[in-house]
Amino acid sequence: MKTFVYIDHFKGEVQPASWEALGLAKTFGTATALVFGSGFDEITKAAFEYGADEVIVVDDSALTDYRAEPYASTLSALASSSTPNLILFPSTTRTRELAAMSAVDLNTGVLTDVTKFEMNGAQLIATRPIYEGKVLEKTVCAGKPVMATIPGRAYPKPEQVAGKPGTLTKGEAKADALTTVQGYSASESAVNLGDAGIIVSGGRGVSNNPSLGLDEAATAKVGFEMIGGLASLLGGAVGASRAAVDAGYITYSHQVGQTGKVVSPDLYIACGVSGAIQHIVGMRNAKVIVAINKDADAPIFKVARYGVVGDLFAIVPALTEALKKKLGK
Repeated sequence: MKTFVYIDHFKGEVQPASWEALGLAKTFGTATALVFGSGFDEITKAAFEYGADEVIVVDDSALTDYRAEPYASTLSALASSSTPNLILFPSTTRTRELAAMSAVDLNTGVLTDVTKFEMNGAQLIATRPIYEGKVLEKTVCAGKPVMATIPGRAYPKPEQVAGKPGTLTKGEAKADALTTVQGYSASESAVNLGDAGIIVSGGRGVSNNPSLGLDEAATAKVGFEMIGGLASLLGGAVGASRAAVDAGYITYSHQVGQTGKVVSPDLYIACGVSGAIQHIVGMRNAKVIVAINKDADAPIFKVARYGVVGDLFAIVPALTEALKKKLGK
């Protein structure tokens, strides 16, 4: 089977799930990485090192910044001429748009957030979550090529082999964009939740500490400062429940759940999170879940491997200090 893998990047930084998609592609047969942009020799080199048999590079100033129109036209033209069986994308906001627009051009469909693939003869069967993650669906794409997005950390990242060679092919950019990019500004400095191996999340409980003598907002600020300290110590990211976001304790970019980010970290620590189904949908694929909550009957304990019944304002600082000693920090 011939597979295209779109390497998603921003300003030279590759979305890690791109390499996971490349490793997945190699399990089916040959893998061709697609690198669009201008002056990204290091990405091309890394694509070979992560297992690509071929890298098609479309180096054109028109593709320096991501814009859906020329990117989709270029990808569609490459797929039409090379006829891959499968095109894989890491699941991001950009790639969902790109895959959808390219699928229209190629008269095929897109399978989103696929967590497992199986071969049944020549047919590729995909498994993906539906209905808020309550059900896993097995489905197929009737069109050709099959196009699919995969969530981050759903598949193993291949081992990088320094200096691995491969076939380099130059591609041609297609179509002019109807838009121009004027510039970028950072919305927030934070670890990407989708890439984080460790996430420490706060829920409505971060505002529940009368002993501080502060109002709700000020108490929540102290609570998230503690959570942020623990996350920083562990090299992780700060997450939040929808209740915490809706209450204004923290920005939406931290929200985990059905209407936020779906994450798959190695470790997820939920502090003062009750465990509503909308939140659990977003984090239940974590390898290890630790819950800290005053309420012994909180639903979060049903999915947690380890549970601590108690006040997060006492437990989180104690845990942080213990880990500092353990880690020598």
